Amino acid sequence: MYRSSYLLAALICVCVSLQAQSYQPAPDNLNARQQFQDNKYGMFIHWGLSSMLGNGEWVMNNRNIKVEDYKRLLRAFNPVDFDAVQWVRTAKNAGMKYIVFITRHHDGFSNWDTKYSDWKITNTPYGKDVLKQLAAECKKQGIKLGLYYSLLDWYRNDYPYETGRTGKGTGRTVKSDYASYLQFMKNQLTELLTNYGEIMSIWFDGHWDQTAPEGSNDRSSRIDWKYNEIYGLIHKLQPQCMIGNNHHLSPLDGEDFQMFERDLPGENKSGLSFQKASAQLPLETCETLNGAWGYNITDRNYKTVAQVIQLLVGAAGRNANLLLNIGPMPNGLIQSEFTDTLALAGQWLKQYGASVYGTRNGPVAPQAWGVSTQKGKFVYLHLFKRPGNNKIEINGWQQRIKNASLFTGKGALKVEQQSGQLIIPTDVIDVTGPDTIIRLELE
Repeated sequence: MYRSSYLLAALICVCVSLQAQSYQPAPDNLNARQQFQDNKYGMFIHWGLSSMLGNGEWVMNNRNIKVEDYKRLLRAFNPVDFDAVQWVRTAKNAGMKYIVFITRHHDGFSNWDTKYSDWKITNTPYGKDVLKQLAAECKKQGIKLGLYYSLLDWYRNDYPYETGRTGKGTGRTVKSDYASYLQFMKNQLTELLTNYGEIMSIWFDGHWDQTAPEGSNDRSSRIDWKYNEIYGLIHKLQPQCMIGNNHHLSPLDGEDFQMFERDLPGENKSGLSFQKASAQLPLETCETLNGAWGYNITDRNYKTVAQVIQLLVGAAGRNANLLLNIGPMPNGLIQSEFTDTLALAGQWLKQYGASVYGTRNGPVAPQAWGVSTQKGKFVYLHLFKRPGNNKIEINGWQQRIKNASLFTGKGALKVEQQSGQLIIPTDVIDVTGPDTIIRLELE
C-alpha cells in the first residue's frame, strides 16, 4: 500500500512538472531567438499621452491624478512633429537593429487605432495611428519591431487595482473584473499581431504590481494572470514572436527571452534583479539614455558616448542584448541630446561592430578591466581600462592561439601560454577611448 501511494505521488509530480514546462517553441521562434541575439542592440521608445506632462511615464501614479482629470489630456495631445522616418533613421544611425515601442503603458492609453477602447491616439487632435506608420517604416528600413504592452492599468475599472501596488490614487471605486480585463487584453493583442505585420516580440510589463516588492521571500502573484491563455494566443497568431515579461523573476513557461531592468545580467544595482540569468534563453538589459523612461523636461542626466559603448559591450560580454531607451518630446521629436550621442556611438559601431554583432559571451568572465566576446574562431577582449600589473592573466585557458593583435589587425601582440594559463602583456598597448579591443584568432 505504501509503495503504491509513493509511486502514485511520484507520477503526479512528474505530470505536474511536464505540464509546467509544456511550451515547445516553434522552429521559427528558435530562429528568431538566434537572430535576436545576433542583433545585440535595440531602441526602447517610451512615449504617449503622459509625455505631455514632462514628468516621466509614471506621472499619473506619482501625482495621484484622477482618471476624470487625466482624460482631459486626450483633446490636447497633438504630436504634429512625429515622423516615423526620423525615429527609425535615428535607431539605424545608432547601429541598432530593432525597436521596441510602447503600445500601451500603465496609464492605459493606446498608441494605435484599437477598436476596443476610446482611450487611444486616433481620438486625439492628431488622429493618426502612429504604430501603423512606425511599423511600415521599420519594414522599409529593415529594422525589427517589438511591442511593449502593459499588463497593469491605472485607467480601467476592470483591472484588479484593489490588490495592486500602484494606481491607488486614480479614483476608481467600481469592483474590478479580471475576466473582462483578460478578454480586453486578448482582443488588443490580437489586433497588434494581426494588423501591423510581423512582430519581433511582445514585451510585457506590470506583473510586479500584483506581487510583494523585489527581494521579498514570496513574490507569488495575487492574481492568476492566465499566461497560458495570453502566451498561447501570441504564439498561435505569430509563432516566431518572442515573449518576454519584465516580472523581475526567473522565466516562466512560455517565455522566449529574459530581461533585466537597469542591470546587466548578474548585477543588481537597481534593486530589481534578484533573479538569476537564464542559461537557455536570450538575455536583454534595458536601460535609459538619461535618468527617465518617458519624457522628463528637467532630466539632464544624459549618458556619455563612452558610457553607451561600454554598456552595450558590457551586455554583449554577458551574453545579453542592450535595449537603450529614449523618451521623445510630446510633439514627437527626439531631442538632440539623444540623437547626437546615439549617432556617435553608431560611428564607433561602424568600425568595431564585428566584435559585438553576432557574438556571444567569450571564454573570459567579466573582469575589472572589461569583458570578452566571441564569434567563431575569433575572441575579442574589450579593455575599458588598463588591467592591473599591465597584463591580462587568464587561468584555465586551453585553446591554442594562432595570432593576437589589436582589433585592426595591426601590431602583433606577444602572448604566453603555459600550464593552462594565458598571459597577455598590455604595457605596449595604448589603452584609450571607451574600449580598446584585442583580437585573438584561435587555431
